[in-house]
This record gives sequence, structure tokens and C-alpha cells, in this order.
Amino acid sequence: MTSRSKMMMACGALALLVLGGAGAFYSVRGVAGNSVCSAAATKVEALRPLAKGEVAAVEVAKQPALLPDLAFNGPDGKPTTLSAFRGKTVLVNLWATWCLPCLTEMPALDALQGALGGPDFEVVAINIDTRHPDKPKKWLADKTITRLAYYADPQAKVFQDIRAVKKVEGMPVSLLVDPAGCELALLQGPAEWAGADAKAMITAAIGRR
Repeated sequence: MTSRSKMMMACGALALLVLGGAGAFYSVRGVAGNSVCSAAATKVEALRPLAKGEVAAVEVAKQPALLPDLAFNGPDGKPTTLSAFRGKTVLVNLWATWCLPCLTEMPALDALQGALGGPDFEVVAINIDTRHPDKPKKWLADKTITRLAYYADPQAKVFQDIRAVKKVEGMPVSLLVDPAGCELALLQGPAEWAGADAKAMITAAIGRR
């Protein structure tokens, strides 16, 4: 077993202990597609051959479906939802300070936001620490991670909502979502998001040339 696999399993087990529930890791099982996600069905075919190299573990959706309208707090501390990002491609990432692989990929997510962030794309990294609310912000400041807006869900309900549609069992997890709110791809575990392979996939998802 590789060190990366061991870290993912450890983080997954800790997520279950911290957030509740039990069960093994399992593969993505999408729900039926719908007319809202018809455009996404075409886009995923373009993404499929780009799941290689540093993002080879990304699972491109077989049948893109509308995701739940995830609820969390925005940078101003006020409630917001995934639907607030309609019209923009987003990479939703769940992270916590108790999850070592999560922390490992945060600088790369910050770099990805710096490189590709704009009116048509944003990395939406949602912290789900349920204790010590100032700890995540301090960690980000200490690591000079400044390009990611701070989103948080101190109740960690966003994790449970994603898990309820059989998307995740551990941490970290990232969901690539199209402008209509449809899932394009999912990654269970960390990635080198600032690498060329990741940027090629994200650029294709955005539709930039």
C-alpha cells in the first residue's frame, strides 16, 4: 500500500469518527441525469481523456446530475449555497485541519485559484472543522494561503449532504461542478491541482481555449 493510500484511508476513518457514520470507501454511483445537465453530458466526454497523470484518479461523471444545493457560510460569515455560483464553473473542495492530505493540497488549490480564478471559475474550498473556528483561518494565514476565499460549514452538514447522495466516504474530496450546478467529476483524495494535468482539465471544464 502506498503512503498516499494510507493517508487517504486514515483521513477517511477520521472523517467517519468526527462526522459520524461508518462504512468502507466505495465508488461513485451517480443518479439519473436530467435536462438541466444535458450540456454537461457533452462536456464530460471532453474531460474523460484528460483524467491522466497527476489527476488520473479523478472520476469523470458517467451521467452528470444536478448536485444538492449545498449550504455553507461565505467569506462574510453569512449563509450561502452552491446555487449562488450558477453561471460559473467551480471546484468544490472539502477540507479540515485534522486531515493531513487536505492540508497537503491546499497550497496547490491556492495556486490554481491564482492561475485560473476569475468570473468563470472559482475554487470553493469549504472548511468543515467543527471545533475551534479560528484554527483554520490561522492555519491558512500561517501558510500564506491568500487567494482562496474562506468558506466554512462548522456543522459539517455539507459533508453529510454529499455523502447522502453516495459521493464520499472520506476526506479530502473535490467536486468539479458546471455552471448549471451539475457534477462533472469527482476526486476522493488529494491532487496536485497546480500541475499541468489539473490545469488542462479545469481549462477544458471552463471552456476556455
